[in-house]
Amino acid sequence: MPEFIKGIELCRGFFQEAAKPILDRRFPDLQYSAGLIGYGSDVLGYDDAVSTDHMWGPRFYLFLNKDAIGKKEEILSAFSEELPYLYQGYSVNFSEPDPNDHGVRHAEPISSGKVNPLIFITTLEEFLVPALGNARLEQLQPLDWLTFSEHRLLSLVSGTMFQDDLKVMEKLSVLRYYPEDVKLYLLASNWGILAEEQAFVKRCGQRGDEIGSRLICGRIVERLMRLCFLYRETYAPYSKWFGTAFHKLPIDEAIKSEMKAALQADDLLCREEHLVKAQSLVADLHNASGITPVVNYQIESYFGRDIKVIYADKFVNALIEKLKGTAFEQVPLVGTLSQIGGLVFSDDHRNYERIKGLYQ
Repeated sequence: MPEFIKGIELCRGFFQEAAKPILDRRFPDLQYSAGLIGYGSDVLGYDDAVSTDHMWGPRFYLFLNKDAIGKKEEILSAFSEELPYLYQGYSVNFSEPDPNDHGVRHAEPISSGKVNPLIFITTLEEFLVPALGNARLEQLQPLDWLTFSEHRLLSLVSGTMFQDDLKVMEKLSVLRYYPEDVKLYLLASNWGILAEEQAFVKRCGQRGDEIGSRLICGRIVERLMRLCFLYRETYAPYSKWFGTAFHKLPIDEAIKSEMKAALQADDLLCREEHLVKAQSLVADLHNASGITPVVNYQIESYFGRDIKVIYADKFVNALIEKLKGTAFEQVPLVGTLSQIGGLVFSDDHRNYERIKGLYQ
């Protein structure tokens, strides 16, 4: 097994040293963009040795204009004939897509014959349809954003082009982050969902329901994490990388510490103390953002009960005021499906039109 190298560096070298010379020699007038984008932990920089078992290795996307896509088979044939069998110790040859496993391909080392590389040749429009269900990025409507998988958006804006004649990354820049009214809606939704359960961690514990208390604590922590991503205008990945990305988020480390302490607490009072402190710190993040006028809050009793809250509803109301006159003024505050439990249902573009119906 070769020494592990980060996928992004492996692919960059593979393109520059192995593939580009073939393109330059055999297709000297070809205008194209080539890079790593879309699926894969390597795109996000989270890959490690475990990631190498499938759909990982020397690879890249080659984007062509519509008037050049007819050369696709000729280019693939050239790669098949001339690419090396190995690059940096990793197989350049891959299996055919497995129809029983979502088209997954595995590295298959060979020492003779033609190479079947993990190179995808397409137009940007053809690439965007299965990725987002919409290739007309300049015509996106407010509700379209609620149908998109957040992880998919992250995988597009995190891409890297090794050569970008067609300005792919510039065209994708419209997806850099949610438009302001979409972000306001998602903030209001996450605060609203949190507000519904803000008193239940303590209440469940008081009734002896330790499992319920811990589950709700975890849900509130996740909601707070998602708020932090929103305030830092950073797309959150799906569940496998959610915590990893959060740890890298540039926010006050005290927020992360309080969340961790709340999740780890075995004592109910300790759990409540750390959780409400985490909420107050995220509330401070909101006020520092200037998104709404300052929301005055304090840690106080929940309707006189022995339960501490910051009354998250106050932040919901402030955000609702900002949503007046936007496309989201009458939309239920349920957020996106990928933000509610990270549902993978929302990662399939064929569901997007049905998902949009939730908000209409």
